[in-house]
Amino acid sequence: MSGNRLFYNVAFVLLILYTGLLLYWMFLGFGRTLRPGPPYSYNVVPLDTIGRYWRAMHSSPFRVWGVNLLGNIGVFIPFGILLPIIWVSMRRVGRLLLVVVAALVILEVTQMLLGAGTMDVDDIILNVLGVLCGRVAYVFLRKKLRIES
Repeated sequence: MSGNRLFYNVAFVLLILYTGLLLYWMFLGFGRTLRPGPPYSYNVVPLDTIGRYWRAMHSSPFRVWGVNLLGNIGVFIPFGILLPIIWVSMRRVGRLLLVVVAALVILEVTQMLLGAGTMDVDDIILNVLGVLCGRVAYVFLRKKLRIES
């Protein structure tokens, strides 16, 4: 098996494992329980939740605002690295964003409908920012490791 093929296979396995871990976190982790049906909890006002956490930085502990803001970014960085490695079409930023935003909307709505959390447009914004950070890391790694385009 060539070095590049092994690299792609390892990336694929990592993507599957990480996706499974993320789905667990989103639907069952952190003490979540599934409570399908109303009342539904959602925020569709962009930057509302982000603004509240931003303003709370000086009055709340890091584990409150930092985990929400930085955690929602950081947890999606691996997708910005792994997706372009595995699928050539995801190397184009527009295609990557289209797929990621569609997947995130589906996940957030599902999380709300199952009662596992709040559907929040700000989570989508922060998650997309994480994917874009990962995409920057991917470009750097591709140059550094000389991954074929």
